[in-house]
Amino acid sequence: MAQENEEVNVTEFGTETEFDGELEFVGKLVISGKFSGKISAAGDLEIAKTGTCTVSSIKARSIVVYGSVTGNLIAEERIEICKGATVIGNLETARLRIASNVNFEGQVSMLEKEPSVDLFSVASEEYKKSLVLKGDMLVSST
Repeated sequence: MAQENEEVNVTEFGTETEFDGELEFVGKLVISGKFSGKISAAGDLEIAKTGTCTVSSIKARSIVVYGSVTGNLIAEERIEICKGATVIGNLETARLRIASNVNFEGQVSMLEKEPSVDLFSVASEEYKKSLVLKGDMLVSST
């Protein structure tokens, strides 16, 4: 996860950009134009309000959708579908946020994110400190 003082490389496909094919990237990508194909990324993806994606799948660390996506979304950390967005496809993620006034058609699979602390290599008190209570679930704070 990027630190606040760490600079993240941000690339933008502008509103005039049309891309068709397979795309891999690190850092952050913002799509404001049209994309067709497949995305596999180690970074973060944002589909802007003017962005339209037709994909077999998108895999990224996090995905935020303001525009329109047709295809399956897989995010290691989180998927966020913002007000006015359209997503037609299945979602697979550890955390999900869907705003009101969203057009979503598909199924959702929630991933269980494993704590980054190895249960068998630390003392029980240290392991307990690595967990944070959120709602009714314990999750790793590391």
